[in-house]
Amino acid sequence: MNLTQAGVVELRRQIQERSVTSAALVEALIERTQAQAALNGYVAFDADALRAQARAADARVAAGEDLPLLGVPIALKDNIDSVGLPSSAGTGALKGKVPGEDAEVVRRLRAAGALIAGKANMHELAFGITNNNAVTGAAHNPWDATRIPGGSSGGSGVVVAAGWVPAALGTDTGGSVRVPAALCGLVGLRPTVGRVSGRGIAPISTTRDTAGPIARSVVDCALLDGVLTGDNKPLAVVSLKGVRLGLPKPYWDPIEPGVREVMNAAVDRLRAAGAEFVELPMPRLFELAGGVGFPVALFEFVRDMTDYLRYANRGIDFKQLVAGTGSPDVSGLAQSLLGAGAVPEAVYQEALKTRVQLQALYAETFSSTGVQALLFPTTPLTAAPIGQDETVLFNGQQSPTFTTFIRNTDPGSNAGIPGVTVPAGLSGGLPVGLALDGPAGSDRALLALAAAIEAVLPPLSSAPWQR
Repeated sequence: MNLTQAGVVELRRQIQERSVTSAALVEALIERTQAQAALNGYVAFDADALRAQARAADARVAAGEDLPLLGVPIALKDNIDSVGLPSSAGTGALKGKVPGEDAEVVRRLRAAGALIAGKANMHELAFGITNNNAVTGAAHNPWDATRIPGGSSGGSGVVVAAGWVPAALGTDTGGSVRVPAALCGLVGLRPTVGRVSGRGIAPISTTRDTAGPIARSVVDCALLDGVLTGDNKPLAVVSLKGVRLGLPKPYWDPIEPGVREVMNAAVDRLRAAGAEFVELPMPRLFELAGGVGFPVALFEFVRDMTDYLRYANRGIDFKQLVAGTGSPDVSGLAQSLLGAGAVPEAVYQEALKTRVQLQALYAETFSSTGVQALLFPTTPLTAAPIGQDETVLFNGQQSPTFTTFIRNTDPGSNAGIPGVTVPAGLSGGLPVGLALDGPAGSDRALLALAAAIEAVLPPLSSAPWQR
């Protein structure tokens, strides 16, 4: 078994059966991590500390302990607090600062026996989609190192796709788990908002933020979801025969021709397996989502980040945080929030009312059509070259990079519903993600459906940097 390509569930089984030790697994991962450091997936990595964790895990296995993640290394996005490693949120004022407490999600990982492998690179303060970070350096996509891995959890996608770790946690406000998972050929889960604790995670918006796993398979994401939430119900075995899936028109046009080809082939495979498809116009979708996104995120960022810096005892205040930003896109945005660019309370309250309408649109769509999930391309295009931070070439025209990449993931994020992305195939040698959005609270059912769909789709080869 190639330890650097194995998934969480398989590695846990091998460790528990003692056919491999956590120490041997960690050595293989460290060797690959150090050999491929140019991908810049980690911003904090302590090989000796990881070895010590592995030795302790092996001793616990030998003593008869059996925990869901015992001996398995998991990486963390750099905005998730963990004792023993810096948590900088990818920004200058927090760089090198080690928090005094674990985030709640880290506490749960450790309680399940996981090893904390390292802190993954990210777009500064999670305010971007490219992971081209002026403070920590750009992260590079293992499928093509000249291209972005997606963001803001780009490093979490890199370390899994490159074979440095079997899974990682990211955070998703508008697509920041699903976009890097899709662009790196992985599975990513955005849970229903509120299902996973955000305590100890440097926030953008408590209304929109959620942590979620990036891994190599749906079952691996489901295992991590169970650890993070306490919802350990086994996934139901789903037959695709008669399953109704919605094709929301706004998500399907425009998209790159190569993405369309991959997605059409995926739909054909699912239809051959018995799935039924319903085309859904959803004409007000983007209008409502646009009325929620930026007003809620920018208003709550000032409030929620100020609160986090205080309760987590990070040693700086909000103004110092803003002063330490280094990426031009993030610095300009953050500076504006200190002055005339701040979102007024009245605008924020109106956005929250619009969010209720958006949630009602999703709920009515699911209930009236009987579809179990909406199916669409996770991103309208494949990974862009590094450096296209403001605009990206999309179908022959320059389009805004941020809004183009999150176009399909942002509406569900604004509504707080769960979403999953699975690899659908390759376009021009780059991964294409197939996304599923489900009703609020349907996370385990959505994962079960995603597992059935994953089984029908052709498996991707490993990323070139993983071979």
